[in-house]
Amino acid sequence: MRRRDFFMLLGGAAAAWPLVARAQQPERMRRIGVLMNTAANDLEGQGRLAAFQQRLQQLGWSDGRNIRIDTRWSGGAAEAIRKYATELVALAPDIILATGSATVGPVQQVTRTVPIVFTSVPDPVGAGFVDSLSRPGGNATGFIAFEYGMSAKWLELLKEIAPRVARVAVIRDPAIAAGTGQFGAVQSVAPSFGVEVSAVNVRDAGEIDRGIATLARTAYGGLIVTTSALALVHRDLIITLSARHKLPAVYSGRHFVAGGGLISYGPDRVEQYPRAADYVDRILRGEKPADLPVQAPTKYEMAINLKTAKALGLIVPPTLLARADEVIE
Repeated sequence: MRRRDFFMLLGGAAAAWPLVARAQQPERMRRIGVLMNTAANDLEGQGRLAAFQQRLQQLGWSDGRNIRIDTRWSGGAAEAIRKYATELVALAPDIILATGSATVGPVQQVTRTVPIVFTSVPDPVGAGFVDSLSRPGGNATGFIAFEYGMSAKWLELLKEIAPRVARVAVIRDPAIAAGTGQFGAVQSVAPSFGVEVSAVNVRDAGEIDRGIATLARTAYGGLIVTTSALALVHRDLIITLSARHKLPAVYSGRHFVAGGGLISYGPDRVEQYPRAADYVDRILRGEKPADLPVQAPTKYEMAINLKTAKALGLIVPPTLLARADEVIE
């Protein structure tokens, strides 16, 4: 080999060494914080998180390989939410997934720079999480639970399945904007259905028990359970009290009906989590939450529990059964 050729070969090999070294370096580990509004043993919450993780894997993100997911389960408790919001931000995540209005607010109080993708938030504009649905403008974006106008649908369904209902207690969380908004939407249409409505706050089990017991002392009562983390946490109690006092109730999600509730109407909550994973993927790859529009649900579903209807002495109209996406017998 000629000397000039030897040095050319040596130089080419030296130039290739950095490429080989770079190819052998492990992928950069990205960090995702997750703040759930349910307890760790809640099957509904577990299902939602599993759908999120499954979609991330499909998009090329594997926990332990190129991402690390730090999950905190608040159980809907305000003190736990504030604690875990601070804890997650201190871990310096690349992005945070937050479930529900009650979790997004405390996270934004801790950070206005870490990107946040939220799910199941009824009114992110009214709550101050984003500037507008089309141009969020800050560090948060995500998926709304529904528009407030849909809350009127719950009263319509309650009167359809239990026509004699004249007094309705609306179970809501007064600490979040969505609690006031949902109650207001029901209240605005109550006169057209000939019913009186009142609010029952959902801050703790005792408050729920007293509110439902008060309603049960009057004739022709019914319940509307609006969407909130605390309603989800206390759903077994609410369903039990509804059955004990023979009160027909409309809920915001099918998981209530699967647990023994009468009827539900609302978006498919699990479906939002793969969509949230899509947004997380886009942000991790360089897009900004300020530029990603807040999206509405793409699927609503109605579920009816015929066993519960029978226990309440109700006959479900065939027209209502025909519209149901799921009938539990």
